[in-house]
Amino acid sequence: MAAALVVLAGAAVWLLYGRGARDAFPPFVPSAESNVLLVTIDTLRADALGSYGGRARTPNLDRLAEDGVRFTFAHAHAVVTLPSHASILTGRYPFEHGVRDNAGFRLGDEALTLAEMARARGMATGAFIGAFPLNREFGLAQGFDVYDDLGGLDVAPSDFAFSERPAGEVVEKARAWIGAQHGPWLAWVHVFDPHSPYAPPPPYAAEYARDPYAGEVAYTDSALGPLLDLARAATRPTTIIVTSDHGEGLGDHGEATHGVFAYESTLRVPLIVAQAGAGTREARGAVSDAPVRHVDILPTIGELAGLTLPADLPGRSLLAVETETSPRASYFEAMTAMLKRGWAPLSGVLDGREKYIDLPVEELYDLAADPGETRNLAPASAARVRVLTARLAQFGPALPSEQTDENAEVRARLQSLGYLSGSAPRKARYTEEDDPKRLIDVDRLMMQGIELHRAGRSAEAMEAYRRVIERRPDMELAYRRLAYIQWEAGQPARAIATMREAIGKNGRTVEAEVRLGTYLAESGQAAEALPLLERATTADPGHIEGLNALGIAYARAGRPADALRTFARILETRPNDAFALENTGAVHLQQGYVGAAAEAFAKAVEHNPRSSRGHAGLGVVALKAGRRDEAIGHFTRAVQFDPRNFDALYNLASELIAAGRLAEARPVVDQFARTAPRAFYGPDIERLARAVGR
Repeated sequence: MAAALVVLAGAAVWLLYGRGARDAFPPFVPSAESNVLLVTIDTLRADALGSYGGRARTPNLDRLAEDGVRFTFAHAHAVVTLPSHASILTGRYPFEHGVRDNAGFRLGDEALTLAEMARARGMATGAFIGAFPLNREFGLAQGFDVYDDLGGLDVAPSDFAFSERPAGEVVEKARAWIGAQHGPWLAWVHVFDPHSPYAPPPPYAAEYARDPYAGEVAYTDSALGPLLDLARAATRPTTIIVTSDHGEGLGDHGEATHGVFAYESTLRVPLIVAQAGAGTREARGAVSDAPVRHVDILPTIGELAGLTLPADLPGRSLLAVETETSPRASYFEAMTAMLKRGWAPLSGVLDGREKYIDLPVEELYDLAADPGETRNLAPASAARVRVLTARLAQFGPALPSEQTDENAEVRARLQSLGYLSGSAPRKARYTEEDDPKRLIDVDRLMMQGIELHRAGRSAEAMEAYRRVIERRPDMELAYRRLAYIQWEAGQPARAIATMREAIGKNGRTVEAEVRLGTYLAESGQAAEALPLLERATTADPGHIEGLNALGIAYARAGRPADALRTFARILETRPNDAFALENTGAVHLQQGYVGAAAEAFAKAVEHNPRSSRGHAGLGVVALKAGRRDEAIGHFTRAVQFDPRNFDALYNLASELIAAGRLAEARPVVDQFARTAPRAFYGPDIERLARAVGR
């Protein structure tokens, strides 16, 4: 009882603290004619910005904070990209909108989004996306007139890295669209640069050589400057909201990146609200320490832009905190480790400055006294734990296995075809051995595998994943990563054996069978691959990787019409999908339809100028027309954009040799011999080496 009283006394301190540091808000002007600019910066810790005391140079966002309200105690509800953005755009918690992870989930059509509400008010709506996890197939495009995403740029499996484009490119797309609007508009701009791997461009790479994460943040701020200036020059009031989807661990609590824990390093986010443009008033910025949440963003936009909102949204306008006297409780979760790794699910509640994390080893923190979450008060605070457990239960959260609506249909379809509902087996009860705190060393091994792979140290990367599998044989993700490295290293039989082992030990999942089917098809075993891929894409008709693999398997099996129909299924929903266009072109070439192939490859390059396979295809088309110099140019660009496009590399070397340009051909042949897997290209390597006298 004494321990409980001590915690309650601490609670009184944070309640006062939560209401204390709060300036008068600027005079916001609600207007039914206003524009809205929503900027989400992926993986941005609040304490990285200059205005939050951070180490990155961020003058543009700092200036925005000086013109609006900077919230110092804002929190996300999830610590990965897709669920967090679904909460921002719907104003609902993850267990309400049903998106619980980046993979295997899609926002249902029944969800009502910010864009749909804005369009109902007569606003033009545009979204400009920086990375693959928010591509339109995940459901966030509903309500947007323009949804400019990455299309088919996710060529490599996203186990290791998401395909992305730099913030400057995203901003230019958004600026062009905004500049063409004549009435009120809603623009959502998502930039991805602070996400790992941290590789800021010059001059930030040199300036932040010892802190590349901060360099990414500084670059992102510079890229956003022209966008913010455009909003300030608008001819009508423009509400600007800047936040992040989640933070980054950077080693705090042993977490290198994000997705496992929900400590403040990944759960707390920056949040700035400002107004600019004609009809707004010049104001001095304000700072608020009040507890606020992502679900409060949509009601805020609704108030300032005159949108009609559902009455049952859990959030309230951020402008209301200026006069509120009680803190807002918030729900949060981290489900990736359960869904992908078989670890215990994590959920929790923030009530003022008190934070409870529900895990097999419970955690309770007083964030006012212990912002670094170094002292777990739960063991000595049974009474407070009971209170906060009850508070968490009031939110009514459900685990992903208990979802309803569209996900129930997907789950039923999976079960009818004999699949597990996720990539890790579910447990009736999770113990301390499943607590992420007990397994963070495994997470470090998973991350080490990625870094070793990026550094070209394949053998060490494979060993890291073997160690993970030895420790946690139920982690399918480790098998997939091991198999991918084996495949890239020219060990197709081992990659196939690894995926067979994963399915044998842990049961069938769509992800596992798609990966196995892909490897079988690519290694000439299309007859075995087809049943796997057909079943997987029946269970999950929107699985783009699976559909592409199925189309390739059909082509390898001599069924070009089925292959083209499969790629057309992708292009119906993703007309800019560069990968499907490249594959379509390849099938047309296989059939001898050079004109149709050229059209498909040209579209791929139009939608993705860095499409290596698109340029390689155009090179083949040029060769067939007798235009060798043009073909060499396309093959050169293909290799520049993707040095691991070994077919393009082979074609480039061959045509340089055929043109008598041996001096140019020799380094290309050397590169091919050094990097191409001999299991696939051994005879080709020998043939080219002889041709240049190697």
